[in-house]
Amino acid sequence: MHLWQATVPFCLLAAAALPGATATAWGFTDATVAVQPKGAGVNGGFKEQLAASKPLSKPISLFGADTLRVTLTAQEDSSPKRPDQAFLLLKDAQTGLDISYPFNVKDNGKSRVELSQKDLPIQFLSLSGPVDAHVVIGGFGSSDAYDNSVFKLSIDRNPEEAVPTVETERYGKKPEIHHIFKDSASSPPIVITLAFVAMVGTAIPALAGLWLFLGANINHLPSAFKSAPLSHAIFLGSLIAFEGIFFLYYTSWNLFQILPVMAVVGAIAFVSGSRALGEVQGRRLAGLR
Repeated sequence: MHLWQATVPFCLLAAAALPGATATAWGFTDATVAVQPKGAGVNGGFKEQLAASKPLSKPISLFGADTLRVTLTAQEDSSPKRPDQAFLLLKDAQTGLDISYPFNVKDNGKSRVELSQKDLPIQFLSLSGPVDAHVVIGGFGSSDAYDNSVFKLSIDRNPEEAVPTVETERYGKKPEIHHIFKDSASSPPIVITLAFVAMVGTAIPALAGLWLFLGANINHLPSAFKSAPLSHAIFLGSLIAFEGIFFLYYTSWNLFQILPVMAVVGAIAFVSGSRALGEVQGRRLAGLR
């Protein structure tokens, strides 16, 4: 009996000394909450120390142009550390409304968040009582997260200003909507088109003269069409078909209409052109030019 009574305290002490027996938790230190009125400067306004174990006894008032600033140093097991999540949670106990604002956290755990009434939803601006301000700090490890109310925030407004309201969307008849669509793509003006046609028409005689100057022999046309009439005819026809396709694209067709036709005509031009050029090469190898 005495041995059992002596063994129990020893086992409890050994269990407490084992690694991991005491769970680690997140928290914070060096925390302050400050309210700085607009134009008050760096040293103006209200500032109060925050404790992780006990919230402030009096609510903090935030007026329309004031800026609320909360600073702290996040800790994991009493050591400064950057948490995976850290934000200030404002929650109204009566309505259940809540909204969170993330802290700007550095690698050494120092965190900071600022907000004013313009950052709050309209629902919070119409509340009559103060809301709970929670600090939430946590990570993906095994340490317990910190989530406690550290102070109450009273959102005060000018009595002369109207209380903002939230318009609720209702089902019913809506006013008629007139859509204005962007104009569809159109061809360029006819003047520009005629200018380019004139340029191309002027270049054709120049190309013909250059062709004759380089030694083209028109007398070989009969023998060329006699040796490979089908290849030459189809090749020239495919070139004319290309021009016709471009004309249809300019006048009425769209891109998806001309692509399959261009693919077919291109394949025909490749096959017939290779055979026509083969016939020309045969005449050149024979010494005929």
